[in-house]
Amino acid sequence: MKKRFCFYILVLLFTQTVMGQDQLIQYVNPLIGTRKMGHTFPGATVPFGAVQLSPDTDTLPYDVNGKYNADVYKYCAGYQYDDPTIVGFSHTHFSGTGHSDLGDFLIMPTTGPLQLNPGTAANPETGYRSRFRHATETAEPNYYKVKLEDHDILAELTTTTRVGVHQYTFPQSEDAHIILDLMHGIYNYADKNVWTFVRVENDTLITGFKQTNGWARTRTVYFAMVFSKPFRSYGFANFKTYPYKGFYKRFDQTKNFPEMAGEQIRAHFDFGTEAGEKIGIRFALSPVSTRNALENLLAETSGQDFERIKKKGQDQWNEELGRIKIEALNKEDQVNFYTAMYHAFLSPTVYMDQNREYKGLDQNVHKAEEFTNYTTFSLWDTYRALHPFFNLVQPKRNNDMIRSMLAHQQQSVHKMLPVWSHYANENWCMSGYHSVPVIADAIVKGTADFDANKALDACIQTANVRYYDGLDAYLQKGYVPDDVRPNSVSTTMEYAFDDWSLAQAAKKLGRMDVYDTFIKRSQNWKQVFDASIGYMRPRLSDGSFRKEFDVLSTHGQGFIEGNAWNFSLFVPQDPKGMIAAMGGEKRFLPHLDSLFSMHLPDKFFEETEDITRDGIIGNYVHGNEPSHHVAYLYNFTGQPWKTQERVRMILKKQYQPAVDGLGGNDDCGQMSAWYIFSTLGFYPFAPGAEDYQLGSPAIKKAVLTLENGKTFTIDVKNQSDKNVYVSKVLLNGQTFNGLSLKHSDILRGGVLQFIMAPRPAK
Repeated sequence: MKKRFCFYILVLLFTQTVMGQDQLIQYVNPLIGTRKMGHTFPGATVPFGAVQLSPDTDTLPYDVNGKYNADVYKYCAGYQYDDPTIVGFSHTHFSGTGHSDLGDFLIMPTTGPLQLNPGTAANPETGYRSRFRHATETAEPNYYKVKLEDHDILAELTTTTRVGVHQYTFPQSEDAHIILDLMHGIYNYADKNVWTFVRVENDTLITGFKQTNGWARTRTVYFAMVFSKPFRSYGFANFKTYPYKGFYKRFDQTKNFPEMAGEQIRAHFDFGTEAGEKIGIRFALSPVSTRNALENLLAETSGQDFERIKKKGQDQWNEELGRIKIEALNKEDQVNFYTAMYHAFLSPTVYMDQNREYKGLDQNVHKAEEFTNYTTFSLWDTYRALHPFFNLVQPKRNNDMIRSMLAHQQQSVHKMLPVWSHYANENWCMSGYHSVPVIADAIVKGTADFDANKALDACIQTANVRYYDGLDAYLQKGYVPDDVRPNSVSTTMEYAFDDWSLAQAAKKLGRMDVYDTFIKRSQNWKQVFDASIGYMRPRLSDGSFRKEFDVLSTHGQGFIEGNAWNFSLFVPQDPKGMIAAMGGEKRFLPHLDSLFSMHLPDKFFEETEDITRDGIIGNYVHGNEPSHHVAYLYNFTGQPWKTQERVRMILKKQYQPAVDGLGGNDDCGQMSAWYIFSTLGFYPFAPGAEDYQLGSPAIKKAVLTLENGKTFTIDVKNQSDKNVYVSKVLLNGQTFNGLSLKHSDILRGGVLQFIMAPRPAK
């Protein structure tokens, strides 16, 4: 009997241990990156969800006196940790971007006399906003909670893919209100709203839409909103008047009128509440129609209470996070790792209804018959590590993202793949055509389940749209002249890399004529390299290099998010050729070393308005993505141990389990993907190649569960903060002498073992 009892105790303990390991959301802190320039949001969402329901602490580019707010850059995600008040909870947010949009359909519960303006952070009592304290704030995957101090209301948020679910616990009040603010938005522009419409279907159901002209020039979002109890009255205010007032004379639209329309509308719905009474709201979005929004709401939330919806979403997060199980040196490293995975799985976002309809780039309604359609493609950032990460741990989803890109290309009048797109819009932000390496990476690594030759044709078409961003001159001269386009040097270098990745896909598919054309184009980086000074340099249409030139300046020198000193290292398609051009290893290594140790002049920070100060180590700017491969360049010299040293230093300095723990914008998961790869011990140095460069793993063990059913284990011996150097590597028990690991090695499953040491293995 005692033996049986002991057996049951052991089984129970084992079960609890396994369950504890599976609850990986305990290691996720959505507040990481919400202070300073991480630009993450702390609210509720499911993996890749179309709804990101999160608090906004401020967003408007103009203050109450109409003066432009220079700090608007801080509010790309709508939330800053140090702010003392919350304006409300809106349903759409970018994660970690350096540009702003979204912030649709703000909801704010209030008590007391009705106020339909937000007030100010200094005087929140002048509006509907409220003070809050972090002591009463909880942020978890798919759950957010906070006490609104001024209204004595407990706010709780959770979501499904397309529905934001609110739960507000009120005090006793005869003046309880739910504000629906359609004026609100996260943006850099005044008068972003083109039109809004609200229809009161009955005393619990509201429908409508919002049309905006912001970063996305023409964007329409529809909604269906359901209350858990009937409201007893409602009304609205239109904050923009119109010259024709004949319609207004017929009805009092401001009170209990079932249709509200205008550019600047705030509506209110009024209740009486008992102490501790909960009022729930389910708010569904659709890119197509209010009917589809209502269908989304019914399909995803019908018959489920708040707690069940919350648990379902958190189960989704545990499943996604469980693709990689790690053993770390401490809990802080676990929090960093799983929060990075969380941020990596926030976008791109699902962009289609339950019935698979979505609005396309041509503004017509399309149906994603055989794939899930996605939006929010920050490709200048994410092609580098985020999409290669998807290609490794969830290639099926990455294939759907590529299918979404190909649908975008077919709907484009330019027949171009996305550059930076969201919500049926092309924003034309940043440079290059970086859908190409995402597609090439899937083709080269053998994970493509789309028509690869058709996709390659889309890449070729995109790479030959002559009127796009200096591409005509690039095709004629082999470089973008400085007197034709700004950022001429970095644009030339990015085109050359994209051309190289296209060539790799063509070679994989046996299309050698295409390969020959684009492999030649991939050497165009040499056209902007000035051998006399050893740096990339702006070149004019007549072939001469620009005379006035500063290698450390970031302003007007031909580069985007960088200077000649650090951007001259951006040749991931030909690192050996770059090293040779810069004078060989003897001259190159001191240049690379100095990047991490030099002191930048004050003018650098003045030019960037301190935006990048948080992500800088010397002149290495980790917060700007063109530098993300740089630490791995030592693998192409005789000093690979410096890659190991630099990677571990960057991991420690740029990623902390704190609200200001990100050294720059997370950029839709790119910063996080760099962390994940580098922590595991390898990195996709050049997307479109099958190889990963080895670094220095920062965990004790990791098990990757692959979609093909295999597992790939990374086992690290002698791991510590001091043992950052790799003395030996074994793959499946055999000594591994190279510095790069093939994607196919991982897909076969097995064990990659690192033996760590406190000194370099020279």
